[in-house]
Amino acid sequence: MDADTFVANWYAEKEQLLAAAWTPGTASAARIASMALSPGQAQALRDMLDVFVSDAMYTLLLGLDGSASLGGDQRHYTLLDEDGSVVAEEGDLEAAAYAWFHEGRRSRPGS
Repeated sequence: MDADTFVANWYAEKEQLLAAAWTPGTASAARIASMALSPGQAQALRDMLDVFVSDAMYTLLLGLDGSASLGGDQRHYTLLDEDGSVVAEEGDLEAAAYAWFHEGRRSRPGS
């Protein structure tokens, strides 16, 4: 796995989390329904949650990359897969995270 694939998986997880928030039968969907939002308010809530989750995941990825601090501590972490292979070199996660979370990449290069 490379940095772009790693970040693409985080992006897919974000999309799944947001979809789950609106899935009937879930606790989050029940809470949203209890708000009795108009369609416009429901869309505004969906948009706000998208921005919030995107920002949280982007910050975590940059923290792993060493490009941002995590809890006030900024350092580079080596990300290894289960075989001990390096997934990303310093800066790779930052570039991929920016492409996925801020430039709107929706598919992996070459796919």
